[in-house]
Amino acid sequence: MKNKKRAVTIQNVAKAAGVSVSTVSRVLNGKTDVASDTQTRILSIINKLGYTSNLAARSMRTRKKNLIGLVVPDFGLYSFEIMKGINRAIAESTFDLLAYTTGDAQKNGATLHEQHYVSLLSNSVTDGVIVVASGSAEFVANSPIVAVDPHIFNPNYPCVQGMNYHGSLEVMEYLIGLGHHRIGFISGRQDAGTAERRLKGYQDALTNAGIELDEELIIPGDFTQRTAYKCARQLLTLSNPPTAIFAANDQSAIGAIQAAEELGLLVPSDLSVVGFDNISEAKHLGITTVDQFLAEMGYVAVQMLIKLINGESLEFEIHKMPTKLVIRNSCQKLIQDAQLLSG
Repeated sequence: MKNKKRAVTIQNVAKAAGVSVSTVSRVLNGKTDVASDTQTRILSIINKLGYTSNLAARSMRTRKKNLIGLVVPDFGLYSFEIMKGINRAIAESTFDLLAYTTGDAQKNGATLHEQHYVSLLSNSVTDGVIVVASGSAEFVANSPIVAVDPHIFNPNYPCVQGMNYHGSLEVMEYLIGLGHHRIGFISGRQDAGTAERRLKGYQDALTNAGIELDEELIIPGDFTQRTAYKCARQLLTLSNPPTAIFAANDQSAIGAIQAAEELGLLVPSDLSVVGFDNISEAKHLGITTVDQFLAEMGYVAVQMLIKLINGESLEFEIHKMPTKLVIRNSCQKLIQDAQLLSG
């Protein structure tokens, strides 16, 4: 007779990490008084051992929980748009929702936190998990997982993703059609597949139009307004600055507009700006952007997950959400004199 595998305990985790049980407990409860390297080591061991808390163990008493887990990097504007659709799908279903967040997408060890939360939720607490903007190629899980707008290429789990490359091409074709040839690009996070696809669209559109690529006009960003502000200042203080800026997301576009205004430039008469995502703030500020229907992505992800929970197969492992250019008032046709001066 085979011996029954013993459950991993918090004491096992503490021993493997070389810390006290109370330190592991503080990490599990999201306390911030643990050194970041220690926290990262503990989360890595938790994920490796597949440890789940007592809450998870208690929930194993019933086979179906009618509960869906949600792991989001933060509760910012981008995540909030996706959650609108998730909430609508949950309201139409028999499931409840349990959300986890690290509180900051830029936090050190964010991917390990994400893996830990998914492992905790999917191994017993919930019937399945939605992961927003996932940075992990794979998860340790015993229940279905569906990602929304994952940062990586070719994840080993089903996902819903926007057609980032095509959306980027459409932006560039629009700006080039307005007469802009010197177009600055503020990219997204360097580890994000979404950012890479948007950059590729920017590059290919210039090539297609016969415009020489100027690497000086491409500034690495990270999808945050603060960093984009610095990137835009760098672009706008060049000896030959761009006449338009394409920002990898709306928050970056907002940062670019802030920088332009502080330098005494008017949008759109002095500078055209385009974003990506179509968050509510872009609408209020009149920013031209790409709608990738974030709320709909969240809605579809829940529908996909419920199918998997019920043992049904998916028609597509990757659901591609079309994008649409939304023209507002942050762009303007480049007048002939400015076009000649820009070369």
